[in-house]
Amino acid sequence: MLFDGFYFTTIFHSSSPSFFFFILGFLSLISICGGSSSSAKNKSFENQQMAKNRGTAMSLESFVSTMAPLIDMEKEAEISMSLTTGASRNIETAQKKGTTILNLKCVDVQTGLMGKSLLEFQSNKGDVLPPHKFGNHDVVVLKLNKADLGSSPLAQGVVYRLRDSSITVVFDEVPEEGLNTSLRLEKLANEVTYRRMKDTLVQMSKGVLRGPASDLVPVLFGERGPTVAKKEVEFTPFNKSLDQSQRDAISKALSSKDVFLLHGPPGTGKTTTVVEIILQEVKRGSKILACAASNIAVDNIVERLVPHKVKLVRVGHPARLLPQVLDSALDAQVLKGDNSALANDIRKEMKALNGKLLKAKDRNTRRGIQKDLRALGKEERKRQQLAVSDVIKNADVILTTLTGALTRKLDNITFDLVIIDEGAQALEVACWIALLKGSRCILAGDHLQLPPTIQSAEAEKKGLGITLFERLADLYGDEIKSMLTVQYRMHERIMNWSSEELYDGKITAHSSVASHMVYDLENVEKSSATEATLLLVDSAGCDMEEKKDEEESTYNEGEAEVAMAHAKRLIKSGVRSCDIGIITPYAAQVMVLRILRGKEEKLKEMEISTVDGFQGREKEAIIISMVRSNSKKEVGFLKDQRRMNVAVTRARRQCCVVCDTETVSSDAFLKRMIEYFEEHGEYLSASDYTNW
Repeated sequence: MLFDGFYFTTIFHSSSPSFFFFILGFLSLISICGGSSSSAKNKSFENQQMAKNRGTAMSLESFVSTMAPLIDMEKEAEISMSLTTGASRNIETAQKKGTTILNLKCVDVQTGLMGKSLLEFQSNKGDVLPPHKFGNHDVVVLKLNKADLGSSPLAQGVVYRLRDSSITVVFDEVPEEGLNTSLRLEKLANEVTYRRMKDTLVQMSKGVLRGPASDLVPVLFGERGPTVAKKEVEFTPFNKSLDQSQRDAISKALSSKDVFLLHGPPGTGKTTTVVEIILQEVKRGSKILACAASNIAVDNIVERLVPHKVKLVRVGHPARLLPQVLDSALDAQVLKGDNSALANDIRKEMKALNGKLLKAKDRNTRRGIQKDLRALGKEERKRQQLAVSDVIKNADVILTTLTGALTRKLDNITFDLVIIDEGAQALEVACWIALLKGSRCILAGDHLQLPPTIQSAEAEKKGLGITLFERLADLYGDEIKSMLTVQYRMHERIMNWSSEELYDGKITAHSSVASHMVYDLENVEKSSATEATLLLVDSAGCDMEEKKDEEESTYNEGEAEVAMAHAKRLIKSGVRSCDIGIITPYAAQVMVLRILRGKEEKLKEMEISTVDGFQGREKEAIIISMVRSNSKKEVGFLKDQRRMNVAVTRARRQCCVVCDTETVSSDAFLKRMIEYFEEHGEYLSASDYTNW
């Protein structure tokens, strides 16, 4: 079951597999869905996941024929959320669905991001934007507010920045008209991603055993076992602070001849380890393609690599890149190249010729100028392509998202190593976009944290949600995998719950964080709000029942008030609002919380988001609003152990859970979590906050 209101825009246009391949895929799905075995109550979640995935070894042909219809289901589910689906759909309904934002005004226009235009929009009323499902990097179109449903857009762009009261979009050019009137933004399905996934499956169905990955493919489909160097690779680390589990993992990764899995539980320095592997591989002379499912994960690697003066290039739309990595972007590096300078000179010459063309009256003169323009245009395109080729050819490390790896700029480029970060969050088909370009691969991730977010419940049920990371961990286990075991984020009381519940108690806290407290922060005083590491605020019996909004998303106003009250207590004790985060699984609750935050100036820098939005992030203090409170004791997707693992482990020094213990304890996993907080933390009733 998915977390409400958060989307993973992986889209696809299916090809038609043969009936024979379809039957093979169908039989494989039966194996996947029927392979679960019951687990003892105390069995680790990892073992439960592996038990669920028994039978996931499949042939290349079976994989292609299985995934094609499942990704088609996902495509349809994503498109069904778009504005134009359904004859009865209208603009007002689309706003309620969160796929359009009406009644906007353009309040600022800036030029930046390598010549592209940034337009900032606010509500005509100047208040908080209505509830929506727009996210950073979404593709959107700008239209007149009163334009018909199928009308042509003024422009198409990419969401660059989101705030409670504004949304900033990057366009290639400023629209020529309409900016002084009332406007609306519509969210689009990303057709490019669908196309790229389709192309990858087609490529796989035609046979990939002749390409760069010819030796890798049989290993990843279990037809041939993995191999490692006969002698363990020794290395001198660039980062002298690596712990022993990181050093062991790096040595094993360098020794692998085809595939390696880096298992990084929360806070264990997975990205640090990935960066060290890249540096060691560059030192060995490898050309590397480093990818991840999200732009932010790719940019985090870029940031860590830049100080080491590695020859790298970040491929991707400038609007999707963090500002601090723009100098590493392909566009920026191309502009500095000799061929690009020549192309600029050609464009200046073309501009001058266009001026002459406007003034020329003689037909023969005009024809001559147009002939020259065509020749110059052809030369300009050639120079630009050469400039791109020069940058990519000279780079040791190319970094992009998984779907970005299919850009034409990387055509005919092969890599010695493909590294995929967030490997446990990516659809397997998306991984293959990058994998087909290399002869070795390393996947880093944690299959006990967030899985891929999938729109189609049916596709997920039939196996789309099983990742390559999971499948390979199940297929080969410790033979190709190392787990990092020292974490550098959490107080050990926060960590111990996650470690015991999900990682067989193998994680230990580094001495630098094992006992750090909220009141150890600068200018923070010791108080009842800052002394607790674990805090359970129980709303049972406090008349704080859940409600549903128009989109059937769940919210709980009472819990939201309590969460805000605790945040204010922390701030009163000196904690900065930017060091506090509130996490909730429901989109409707996020909106309720943000409205409350808007009423308090001192809370404006406090981050509020879904669990998905906090993946890879951390805060000194985390408040979790679990929302569910009902007489039927229904918990919905709160029972997703992986997401609760992510929510709790975002906290460094304090984790506060606000919930109705009577409702959430109906689930065995959540009951154990509540009991852990009661035993090792402090317990308060929500009524203690209502009059604060």
